[in-house]
Amino acid sequence: MSKLLFSRRFFRGLWAGVACAMLVGTAAAEGLPPPKGRVVLTVSGNISQPNQGKVAAFDMAMLEALPQHSFTTRTPWYDRPVKFTGPLLSDILAATKAQGRQINASAINDYTIHIPVADAQMHGIIVARLLDDQPMAVRDKGPLFVIYPFDSKSELRSSVYYERSIWQLKRMSIE
Repeated sequence: MSKLLFSRRFFRGLWAGVACAMLVGTAAAEGLPPPKGRVVLTVSGNISQPNQGKVAAFDMAMLEALPQHSFTTRTPWYDRPVKFTGPLLSDILAATKAQGRQINASAINDYTIHIPVADAQMHGIIVARLLDDQPMAVRDKGPLFVIYPFDSKSELRSSVYYERSIWQLKRMSIE
């Protein structure tokens, strides 16, 4: 009887693993879905998972569907610590299968800053879509704001990292 029970559990577990692998394989084969709403972020350059021609376009729902992370930090732009929420920059790079050393991040007004890809892995940078749990309007540095967790490491509280934080993010090109 115990061999039969073990056998059933084994095959049920095996079947669950196969079904899970099939689901993951199907999602990977489908790639990045196309945006259904207004595009708020495009990623171009050295990516291998585009969804609109040669670029990866994200609407807000696609960014919301990525794992969300939050931290509260002090910044030079607000007079008190504020909470930022959004996907990790590294998750966006992974979703587009980006390969490179540098991100050229541009704002709505075409201001561009260079962010090392290594920063995304080392520092837990968020592409914030919420400020204190509220969507950010363009007049409030939104709708997207690349933000470092300044209070997590003293070295992040410097002009180098403050300058890499770009608000009103519109596009990124990976080199």
